[in-house]
Amino acid sequence: MSIILRSKIIEQIRQDLEKKMVFLGGPRQVGKTTLAKNLVKTGKKSYFNWDDLYDRKKIVERQWSSESKLVILDEIHKFKNWRGLVKGFYDSLKDTHQFLVTGSARLDYYRKGGDSLLGRYYYYRLHPFSLPELEDKYHLDHLLNFGGFPEPLIRGSVRELKRWHLQRRERIIYSDIRDLESVRDISHIQILAESLQDRVGSPLSRKNLAEDILVDQKTVEKWLQILERVYYCYRISPYGPPKIRAVKKEQKLYLWDWSELEDKGARWENFVASHLLKYCHFHEDVNGDKMELRFLRDTDKREIDFVVLKNKKPMFAVECKTGEKKISPHLNYFAERTQIPIFYQVHTGTSERQISSRISILPFNIFCQKLNLV
Repeated sequence: MSIILRSKIIEQIRQDLEKKMVFLGGPRQVGKTTLAKNLVKTGKKSYFNWDDLYDRKKIVERQWSSESKLVILDEIHKFKNWRGLVKGFYDSLKDTHQFLVTGSARLDYYRKGGDSLLGRYYYYRLHPFSLPELEDKYHLDHLLNFGGFPEPLIRGSVRELKRWHLQRRERIIYSDIRDLESVRDISHIQILAESLQDRVGSPLSRKNLAEDILVDQKTVEKWLQILERVYYCYRISPYGPPKIRAVKKEQKLYLWDWSELEDKGARWENFVASHLLKYCHFHEDVNGDKMELRFLRDTDKREIDFVVLKNKKPMFAVECKTGEKKISPHLNYFAERTQIPIFYQVHTGTSERQISSRISILPFNIFCQKLNLV
């Protein structure tokens, strides 16, 4: 029985496959293959994995059923000349077939290496599951505690979650990174990855990280970029209207898998950040708008956790609180001094209050409904 829904992105991909190829990227083990197979409307063989030697031969020889309009090519970017191969498929068969190309970090990395496919595909980033995608019995606490990756979420076992964390981190460090980058001492990247868990949601200091790992700051920055490319973490930058003396250079960091975090406050903030990043990526991939997830902090350390920008203009700001009653004084302060139209304070409880025409306190599930989050 299916317990999870991805109806919005599936519908968008179906529509885009009528026009061009679709590339589907995202973190390892996020459910790309499962989603792709759910698009198949016929029992005929239409899914091919380049890692399978039998499938590889069929791909090169174009041995797919004429009855199956959709052809799914998984991990084909591992083939050196994959761009030319896929370009040939599309140019000669686009009137009779649709092509969905799936992969993780390497697909995102390699697709940017040339323009031979320019104008022939749409690209989607698949995220872990979010609250609006789950059936009712999988409530917020379950998602918050077990994360949005399908395997640990469905199993709902703390022991299995811990084992999954170890395996995922090992595969990212010792497989994905080694495939993409030439790193001499990869064990140091593992130390860096583990140390990031204590820095989620706080101003990120590359200097402190460098001192902890005993490397220089340029090396730390290079390794952070690598960890971002393999979907282990992501950083957001400040939103800085000059009128409020906003910080300019600080960054905050979050993990793609919020369930790795022991601290409940940090996990909750990361949980909300990941939902908002998914919202931004979805609207960017579907509508072509330039979406950005930022935060707001001034030099006196007044802060709002998140600001979402659309085409460089602020849409709304979000403050995260585990409690549901006490309002952050920073909401009123920044409402009076910025052009941000709406401020939300979201929490894990059930109460909802309208503080002013621009400020409201509400449960996270109601917030998801208001914003039509995916």
